[in-house]
Amino acid sequence: MISKEQISADYQTIQDEICQSLELLDGKARFEEEIWERDGGGGGRTRVIQNGNILEKGGVNFSAVHGRLPEAVKKAFKVEQDDFFATGVSIVIHPNHPLVPIIHMNIRYFEMPSSFDTDQPLRWFGGGIDLTPHYVYEEDARFFHGNLKDVCDRYNQDFYHRFKAWADDYFFIKHRQETRGIGGIFYDRLTATEDVSWNDIFEFSKSVGRTFAPVYTELVNRHRHETFTEQQQQWQYARRSRYAEFNLVYDAGTKFGLETNGRIESILMSLPPTAKWLYNHTPEAGSEEEKTQSLLIKGINWV
Repeated sequence: MISKEQISADYQTIQDEICQSLELLDGKARFEEEIWERDGGGGGRTRVIQNGNILEKGGVNFSAVHGRLPEAVKKAFKVEQDDFFATGVSIVIHPNHPLVPIIHMNIRYFEMPSSFDTDQPLRWFGGGIDLTPHYVYEEDARFFHGNLKDVCDRYNQDFYHRFKAWADDYFFIKHRQETRGIGGIFYDRLTATEDVSWNDIFEFSKSVGRTFAPVYTELVNRHRHETFTEQQQQWQYARRSRYAEFNLVYDAGTKFGLETNGRIESILMSLPPTAKWLYNHTPEAGSEEEKTQSLLIKGINWV
């Protein structure tokens, strides 16, 4: 069995690789790092990049925390013991250009001594990657989802179909009746089965992490030099408000971080630097904004 120390070390390496790629992509801004410790056990490395050529605000965070779960989380997980260990890398990037998409990625590992149902330790991987364009370009959506399907297919032919549908359901803003973006893949409590070994699941987790940099680099470079209007920037700010709503109301990682006494600045790093809530805003008929709005639905087969 792969140790939690090995998983944590490999995740730190992925954090390093992604930060280097994003600095190269931006060409100006550099990550600021803050090492922090969690009251109760563990800590992490928060890395934030701001005010770059294309990256207005972003974070690439690593954490490895342990201790005792609060009662609310313990009941939600249906576990009898409260000792836990969790490690992962979490990324959110907000570009300054409305034609360049927001992107989010998370890979994580969680373990506990035992559950109600078995005396065996409880271990699983979770994570995913999803895209939130301010303007949906169908060619970009096909490229993004095609790359995710390729990664999934290397490990299990059923992964992409399952995890894409899971992302559609998870990244859904119920009070708006729209998806946060064009989805991607999302999975949780993934463990070994007859079809997939424990080592393969770990390798899959790392492959998802290493898909981030080349895919986002391509998407940024497709649009970063295009001109945009003030109207398009205002639409970007409106779309960012939806992103903030989802993360504050529904995001499980945000809730887990707050309930386990995580570092607030790292948890809320995902929020955009500027967003606008426009009262009863309706896109103009026939506009690119209306087209984007029409594509924020579940079940689109982008590949």
